[in-house]
Amino acid sequence: MDTWSAAVMLFLIMDPLGNLPIFMSVLKSIEPRRRQMILIRELVFALVILFVFLFSGQSVLNFLNVGQETVSIAGGIILFLIALKMIFPSAGHQSGLAVGEEPFLVPLAIPMIAGPSTLAALILLANQNPDRMTDWSIALAAAWSVSAIILMFSGVFHKLLGEKGLVAMERLMGMILVMIAIQMLLDGATQYFMHATGAN
Repeated sequence: MDTWSAAVMLFLIMDPLGNLPIFMSVLKSIEPRRRQMILIRELVFALVILFVFLFSGQSVLNFLNVGQETVSIAGGIILFLIALKMIFPSAGHQSGLAVGEEPFLVPLAIPMIAGPSTLAALILLANQNPDRMTDWSIALAAAWSVSAIILMFSGVFHKLLGEKGLVAMERLMGMILVMIAIQMLLDGATQYFMHATGAN
């Protein structure tokens, strides 16, 4: 996987267009002048968390003695499940915040931006090619930047696309993510059988 393919994958998993209604719902009771500051703060928190997982995830896997093919298969399954939720979303999103309460880390930074699937994908990238951490850092920064721009201009995108447009975009991104997930599963299975055949 090259740098920009990884960036596209991470962007699709972050799903900023699908998260727009949630962000707007969480922030709607906050004073307008505070919204941008809160959003910037949460985006920065998420970026720090994502980079921590990118650079420390491999150490955790080494400690657990988990193989590359296992991570690839597990990552593919996780991405596939996330993609299915994007294509067939469940009704309702609960923020868990009282009216007027400012979000802090949860739910905007975690899990809306730095969610389990994004963290798993970063660990997968670091595990597959640990010598390409600069590429993965660029991919993460690019995906986060585009997501941040979309979320910072949430009102514009919401008016431009409308509710149906946002749903259509999310489902389209879900379909693309399904293909990426299946490719990961196939790569992991191929590696496993190659190792098993070589061992025998």
